[in-house]
Amino acid sequence: MPVNIITTDDLREFKMELLDAIKNLLANQSKGKLKRYLKSSEVMDLLQISPGTLQTLRINGTLPYTKIGGIIFYDAEEIQQVLSANRVQHGSTFNR
Repeated sequence: MPVNIITTDDLREFKMELLDAIKNLLANQSKGKLKRYLKSSEVMDLLQISPGTLQTLRINGTLPYTKIGGIIFYDAEEIQQVLSANRVQHGSTFNR
């Protein structure tokens, strides 16, 4: 049986290849992580809100939704638009 000797350069190269592979996996996962249409539970998790708050946002028209056969779906892009439209920007000075 032949003996293979592993050098520190071999280990360093392996480490870099492994890190690149992990980075690629994480990048690909984050690209496909957000689905186009989300169910209520997914929106509550995403926004960290309660069922009551989600219902209020639906009722007052803040979050558009689609209801199909008793299941409510939210468009992820529309949620992002609502978040962007309601962004509060603080000026460089503030009142004390």
